[in-house]
Amino acid sequence: MKVLYVRTSSFEQRSDRQLNNSKDYDLVIEDKCSGAIPFFERDGGKKIEKLISKNEIKSLFVHQIDRLGRNLLDILNTINVFNKKGICVNITQQGLKTLNEDGKENPIAKMTISILGVVAEMERNLIKERQMEGIVIAKAKGVYKGRIKGSVDSNLDFLNKPRVKKALEYLKNDMKGVEVSKLTGLHQNTISKIVRINKQVNG
Repeated sequence: MKVLYVRTSSFEQRSDRQLNNSKDYDLVIEDKCSGAIPFFERDGGKKIEKLISKNEIKSLFVHQIDRLGRNLLDILNTINVFNKKGICVNITQQGLKTLNEDGKENPIAKMTISILGVVAEMERNLIKERQMEGIVIAKAKGVYKGRIKGSVDSNLDFLNKPRVKKALEYLKNDMKGVEVSKLTGLHQNTISKIVRINKQVNG
């Protein structure tokens, strides 16, 4: 079975480019989650893991390496799982195959994937740094302000905050708390608070 794996980081991102020529595959599995989440901990990753255990996958296709993840170690560990099972991972944008025709590991692909994985990890770190810099600049301009000490938000005010509303959208789409935390930047304790207050307000 030829499987196409697609991942977007949020529900707003479009996956059209990754789904190009999707009719050429026997099965398309799509995840909407952060690339920081380990591959086999994602909903789609778990489906693929079950197919691997049943020996139903012959090859896996992804548009580019960062669809597998944005952590080099997890990317390499994920590919290693496929290689051990004799399943070739194809990175279509770069034309890379993890296994040669004889089933042996492709050393050139391994080296290139390692480099691309480092780039993906660096990009993720840069994004996080830019976000933090943006907060610092906003604070300096007086635009970004934390809650005044001793003040308390009403439940409705809390639920109407942009990031809280976004978190609720993700939760309503059956995403796990850990995924919502990584996508929104909210602490997992805050996610639990959101669930609790939403139940109090909306039943």
